[in-house]
Amino acid sequence: MPVRIPKARSSEIATFGVAGIGAFAPFYFMLPGAEERLSSQTARWAPRWERNISYFAPPAQRIAQRIEPRLEKTIKKIDNKLPLERVALNVDRRIKHGIDRAERMNKH
Repeated sequence: MPVRIPKARSSEIATFGVAGIGAFAPFYFMLPGAEERLSSQTARWAPRWERNISYFAPPAQRIAQRIEPRLEKTIKKIDNKLPLERVALNVDRRIKHGIDRAERMNKH
């Protein structure tokens, strides 16, 4: 009995579509007249995109402003917990020690 390949989900189809567009876009731009076609499509679709973006931008800004203080507080907490300064000082000390040792070996 042959093994059946499962049906692709919509997310997989979208991923392959975006990958295909990304892979073939350079070839599209090599064709003669591509710049003119692109500029005409941009002139046609840009007002619609701007309308759609302006519809979503204010709620996204409000969400970002609401999340920002909590996010900043969490990042500061993480920074305080991580021993980054101590690690950096140890690395610096080891590098200096290695350079000093190399200089002493070169003098002898």
